[in-house]
Amino acid sequence: MSTDYQQARTALGARLRELRTEAGLTVRGLAAGCGWVPSKVSKLENGKQTATTADLDAWAAGVGRPEAAAELKGRLAGLESTYRSWRRQLAGGHRAVQDALGAQHERTAMFRGFSATVVPGIFQTPEYARSVLSRYADLHGVTRDVEAGVVSRMRRQEGLYRPGKRYRVLVAESALHVRICPRSVLADQLDRLMSVNGLSTVELGIIPLTADVRIAAGDDFWIHDDRMVIAETWHTEMWLDSAEDIALYAKVWDALATAAVDGRSAHRIIARARASLDLS
Repeated sequence: MSTDYQQARTALGARLRELRTEAGLTVRGLAAGCGWVPSKVSKLENGKQTATTADLDAWAAGVGRPEAAAELKGRLAGLESTYRSWRRQLAGGHRAVQDALGAQHERTAMFRGFSATVVPGIFQTPEYARSVLSRYADLHGVTRDVEAGVVSRMRRQEGLYRPGKRYRVLVAESALHVRICPRSVLADQLDRLMSVNGLSTVELGIIPLTADVRIAAGDDFWIHDDRMVIAETWHTEMWLDSAEDIALYAKVWDALATAAVDGRSAHRIIARARASLDLS
């Protein structure tokens, strides 16, 4: 978990503890009033568990300060606007997640992206996207409206054909071989990747498995102009807009780019991955 995220959660917990002690309540006393086990109160106060809005409403009421709920929810919103739990996001459905990304996409002219794990969404075929979204939906136990998520993801690809946009994308060669889908779907996906490699809006770099690298691959991320980075981990999606964070990810992208090949060299690597599928 990010240090910044944990610090923010700990700060929220400290405020919760302050409200409880000001009310003269023990941990057990507040827990009984809220209908919780005492360990939940302790976890929330010590930053070991992220509160829900319902938790904060109950806490404010339990300490006799219902007006404090708005303040507590403001703190939570600030925390979650940067670090967005996949479980919580997907509770609203895949379309909502994809539409939120689409809104940022519309605002962005220059993209710098990196993917070590799968072919990036902006280049995915519908069948490949369906496989990717379905696997991650299963992971988080939220499997509804995958099809709506696929449609929304495909809509973003219209940007590939707009002269005002630019996509500078780095993909690790290993991502070309990840069989998160049937082989026939992966074959079509690699064909698609070779076709977008020729678009005037796209600069595609492939980082060969055998390349000498300045930095090891980490989480997948996208830099939107110079205003925001959206990075992914297993449990959360981070929307980072501080100058320091943007500069760091730009430095990482530049370091990764030194190991990438493009043009015909990239095409050959993709073609080699395609041929290895042996669909005959």
